[in-house]
Amino acid sequence: MSALQTRLAPAFALLDACRIPAVAASVVTRQGERAEFRCGVANRLSGEALTPAHQFDLASLTKVLVTLPEVLALLSEGRLGLETRVGDVLPEAGWMQSSGLKTQTVRALLSHAAGLRAWTPLYLYPADRSTLIQRVLQEAGVWTGEPGPLYSDLGFMVLGAVVERLRGQRLDQLAAKRSALTFNPAGPSVATETDPWRGRTLQGEVHDENAWAMQGVSGHAGAFGTLAAVTDLVEQYLNETLLPPEVLRLARQEFAADADVRRGLGWQLWTPDGFGGSLASPGGYGHTGFTGTSVWTEPERGYAITLLTNRVHPTRHGTASEIVALRREFHDAVHPLMAK
Repeated sequence: MSALQTRLAPAFALLDACRIPAVAASVVTRQGERAEFRCGVANRLSGEALTPAHQFDLASLTKVLVTLPEVLALLSEGRLGLETRVGDVLPEAGWMQSSGLKTQTVRALLSHAAGLRAWTPLYLYPADRSTLIQRVLQEAGVWTGEPGPLYSDLGFMVLGAVVERLRGQRLDQLAAKRSALTFNPAGPSVATETDPWRGRTLQGEVHDENAWAMQGVSGHAGAFGTLAAVTDLVEQYLNETLLPPEVLRLARQEFAADADVRRGLGWQLWTPDGFGGSLASPGGYGHTGFTGTSVWTEPERGYAITLLTNRVHPTRHGTASEIVALRREFHDAVHPLMAK
């Protein structure tokens, strides 16, 4: 057992005591030291054991681990600018309408300040992936009517469409080139919800209904990853090796804020009562996912935390407050141990 593993044992013990069926966590340092922890079962209904090969449904971590790197890469190549408008890349956006979507910028979309609605039930419309993307781009009701801070899945669907148009490839193909994350995973995966709409317990298919309707591949959700795969990506963010350092640092500057959240480009930035924990440093940043996943990076202290769970298994109901509390408790246990 490594020295780091031993040092973090008290923090990992908190996870061992939780009720969530499957939990996997890691802490990685700038020097490449890594401690990992796993407990529970991949499927509570079948008793399937959790292994290092199991992939978790990352939900909204897709935004920062798949879509954000592709957008930042296009920025660093000069193929996009922060003030590039949606209509400059996707001229069909808001076609023949007064919708303001076509005038919204990459900066506004990345910082959730474009005024797009948080969500709409695309999965209720029987259509192929291309048609659903066009529905987001051309349906007037997607835009609230004015720019402003509102966390939006739809904004990252639009960013995914921008990336795919400029690269000429789907996001799952692009992700496969950059990391070990997958969409529509073929290997073992952790179960999520017993979904009354689809009539089955979801395992190996995305939990998010809209991502599922889009053939499992969207800019806002759909990615799966093992603990090792996610930790590898987080380590690259920490060490600023994923992309040119200047564009990675740009992404963690503040671009938007409301009463509760400060946002960079894609990332949620430190706030005193944020999910990074009460002991997080002001330079910290991260993101969460609905299924019970999160990453948190401490660039000033030189380490990053990954926490993957399936808190929605077998149901999403009654577990939201539990994962919020567990995340903060775990982070606050890690921070002082890493300071030693």
